[in-house]
Amino acid sequence: MTGSTISRTSVGRAELLSRSAKATDALSMFAEASTQLRRLMPYDAAVWRVTDPVTGMMTAPIRAENLDEGGCAVYWESELFTENVNLFRDLAQASVPVAGLRQTTGDLPARSTLYQTFMRPRGLQDELRAVLRVGGRPQGHISLFRAEGRPAFDDAETQLIASVLTPLAKQLRSFAEPSPQPLPDAPHGPGLLLFDAGGGLLSVNDDALAYLDTLPEGPAVPSPQGIRVPAWVQATAMKARAVAQERDRGQARARVRNRAGRWLVCHASCLREAGDRLGASAVVIEPAKTSEIVPLIVDAYELTDRETEVTQFIARGLPTGEIAAQLHLSPHTVRDHIKAVFEKVGVSSRGELVGKLFTEYYAPLAERNMTRVHTGDTTDDAPKQRHHSPIRPGSRAGHC
Repeated sequence: MTGSTISRTSVGRAELLSRSAKATDALSMFAEASTQLRRLMPYDAAVWRVTDPVTGMMTAPIRAENLDEGGCAVYWESELFTENVNLFRDLAQASVPVAGLRQTTGDLPARSTLYQTFMRPRGLQDELRAVLRVGGRPQGHISLFRAEGRPAFDDAETQLIASVLTPLAKQLRSFAEPSPQPLPDAPHGPGLLLFDAGGGLLSVNDDALAYLDTLPEGPAVPSPQGIRVPAWVQATAMKARAVAQERDRGQARARVRNRAGRWLVCHASCLREAGDRLGASAVVIEPAKTSEIVPLIVDAYELTDRETEVTQFIARGLPTGEIAAQLHLSPHTVRDHIKAVFEKVGVSSRGELVGKLFTEYYAPLAERNMTRVHTGDTTDDAPKQRHHSPIRPGSRAGHC
């Protein structure tokens, strides 16, 4: 690589990160990153996905470029049910979470079932995939494809992708911060969808239809019922079947934020029929509980483990002295941690902190009718704030 090429790549990388950092949501970040990345390394198709940082499952939103909708089930069937190379679950644990198909197979892509069933029928010759990872947690996936006749992704391109993963992952993580606007109630009961072994939709209840209408736009697959099923919902059903067949591990569970900013959880399990045969996969969509969302929000504010512990004790209403005793720290050290938490979250009192992280937008509907009494705090970490609350936390396109 020449000096001028290195300079151009360095400038282009800086521009990519600068523009992506200004994005206000995942889709716009993906669009900016992809536009800038294409100027540095050509590719013919791509998929940019958000993932659940706890389970690693694909969720929404997703940006797909130059790919048809028909291949989503084929893509994830290869990922979940076959012995393949460069699996996302393996890359998430790798020291460098980036890999090219032709690099890995010694330029023999036919060794991959993904190549045989998904790529070759679409004229694609190579895939470079990466996991957007920070703090050991996957925040998203990238899949870049090159068509037949193109050279394979090389080491320099792999290194370029590796160099932008952490900044982009941090940006994705930040989008979990609470919405600044009050959110509407979620009056629906659990939404239920049933899928067959191939990922086809068998039936759906009205509550599920209501939830589907609120989800971010993105890749979807048609169904006999005329319903466009989000690709990540179908993938969750397929994940449940793969786990039941012991072909995969982990949880078929993903959290997603709808267009109004409310968090939902989508989880699936494979039903059993007579004779212990595997039946349909049942997918449930429902409002996420506070306990499921708080870890994402805490992570978004980049709180350390110790700051998270202090925050949890604050949510339980413990004064500084008791927190210090619980954590075997001095009261002065606890105050320093509280000050750091306030600065990161952008609040000035314990009540604001609890409201922002634990209750403001995620309280169950039953809590809306609960009277909350804010009592005074006997600590001296914020002496002028006497209203603390000891509340207990409880490019639209095809493909996948």
